[in-house]
Amino acid sequence: MKRLMNAVDTLLDESLDGLAAAHADILELGAERKFVRRKVLTPGKVALISGGGAGHEPLHAGFVGAGMLDAACPGQVFTSPTPDQMVAAIEAVDTGAGCLLIVKNYEGDVMNFEMAGELAVADGRTVETVVTNDDVAVPKSTWSTGRRGVAGTLVVEKIVGAAAEQLAPLEALRDLGREVNERTRSFGVALTPCTVPAAGKPTFTLAPDEMEVGVGIHGEPGRRRSKLASADAIADEMLGAILDDLAAPAGSQCLLLVNGFGGTPLMELYLMVNAARRILAGRGMTATRYLTGSLVTSLDMAGCSITVTALDERLTRLWDAPVKTAALSW
Repeated sequence: MKRLMNAVDTLLDESLDGLAAAHADILELGAERKFVRRKVLTPGKVALISGGGAGHEPLHAGFVGAGMLDAACPGQVFTSPTPDQMVAAIEAVDTGAGCLLIVKNYEGDVMNFEMAGELAVADGRTVETVVTNDDVAVPKSTWSTGRRGVAGTLVVEKIVGAAAEQLAPLEALRDLGREVNERTRSFGVALTPCTVPAAGKPTFTLAPDEMEVGVGIHGEPGRRRSKLASADAIADEMLGAILDDLAAPAGSQCLLLVNGFGGTPLMELYLMVNAARRILAGRGMTATRYLTGSLVTSLDMAGCSITVTALDERLTRLWDAPVKTAALSW
């Protein structure tokens, strides 16, 4: 596998340096690159902190900025950041209103963020946590107890980030994050595996005519391996699982996020948008908000996930609220 890199050991550090240089107007690196933080903090605002292994870019560092995260802690590829990174981030961005940790439901992330939160509380800080578990593909996976947290994490970060900008208090933001998570479901399909730079070989093997149905964002196995189907058939299975589990009332409005895993052209992602909106309409739901792109990736894996969030007027307003980050801006 050919890659644009100098050395495996310096890949993450050099990427973070490039991110900080390219977006120096909105973010900066913490000491020893332990975290990425907003350049300008708002006194009295609850600080939102997330993080996870590299390889999912732009999640999470690409969502640091006004209207979303105050800090993100990057781990090595597909490896959780360490508690000391998270504690350092908390100390750097807590302006006195407390911190909300937004954590994907993977065992390493949950354990390390929990430890960091306990250390911060022992130091006199106020910390709450939202754990995202939007993936309906499998009840548990290689790295998680219970459902995985995947692309729906982005939706939580955006909506809660908007409310934080309005100076909502910590407990209200925690409750909002948990509500958005409950209203959100995701499902992914991989067409090719990904290759971790340190390993230099694919994380799994697929025949040219196969796909992995229900894959995770680290290439974890899904529900089954099957023959490649048409885009309409793939979208129908994904949305069938999502909507059956979401059980939103007929006539509901929703956000439709079609997310590429890193190796899928936008032309194919928009084709999936078109298939998904037709299926949603047939199930009595209307997509009133859309987001399309490779936003929660798995290195170079081809394929996509679909995320549906049931909206109401308040959540729609918060989704529409201004945001300025490296990866999302409106």
